[in-house]
Amino acid sequence: MKLFRHGELGAERPGLVAPDGSHRDLSGVIDEIGGSVLLSSGLEHLRGLDPSALPELQPGFRFGACVGQVPKFICVGLNYSDHAAETGADVPPEPVLFMKGVNAICGPNDNIEIPRGSTKTDWEVELGVVIGKPAKYVTEQEALSHVAGYCVVHDVSERGFQMEHQGQWVKGKSHDTFGPIGPYLVTQEDVADPHTLDIWLEVDGHRYQNGNTCTMIYKVPFLISYISRFMTLQTGDIISTGTPPGVGLGQKPPVYLNPGQDIWLGIQDLGEQRQRTVQA
Repeated sequence: MKLFRHGELGAERPGLVAPDGSHRDLSGVIDEIGGSVLLSSGLEHLRGLDPSALPELQPGFRFGACVGQVPKFICVGLNYSDHAAETGADVPPEPVLFMKGVNAICGPNDNIEIPRGSTKTDWEVELGVVIGKPAKYVTEQEALSHVAGYCVVHDVSERGFQMEHQGQWVKGKSHDTFGPIGPYLVTQEDVADPHTLDIWLEVDGHRYQNGNTCTMIYKVPFLISYISRFMTLQTGDIISTGTPPGVGLGQKPPVYLNPGQDIWLGIQDLGEQRQRTVQA
């Protein structure tokens, strides 16, 4: 099942993709793609609907972020062996965790702002995991039962803010528009294996990232179990699981984003995003 949110920024409504590929409005059934809707009972209710009875949306609508009411945006750094190598970093002996401000979340095709004073804004396409049932001290064997679904995440980063301004990475990760998610939340039954998905990103028609989630160092069940040792994973939390090689920082010489560029990225079976960079 593919769920999405549509409409103007701040007034998004829930939607569902019908088996025929049409986009249907769910606002007469639920208020939001978030909260209790992401629990197994909420998703099962949506699976029981007749999509043909829902209003059909006409092309041209705006996709919002595919999940609303996100409590936490948790990211995993250096989680692809080939990405760690391109940045000159050692493979971490445990997952590297950092937070991204939820203010960064935006629609998958919204403009990305280049922050004022930025000279090193970078791209990172990532697999996002959306939590359904809350998780605390869960085992790897239990972990996937806590997943509502998966989505595309663009973990935009300002490398100078991230690495040259002291303190934690969060400063380089949390500018407004630095977290496009969606277009779809694809529920777990429609993703046979989250570790076999092609993943790519292009800037102005040049493909920089062209990988597969099979090269993740720490897989999704381990990440959920590991993170749940340090904090309770709440319904609607997003875990962004790391990026394959090809980021701007890893180019020789490094290449960074400027206003007026076009970005296209996607993950097999989860959808695509298209963004334009603009000056903040």
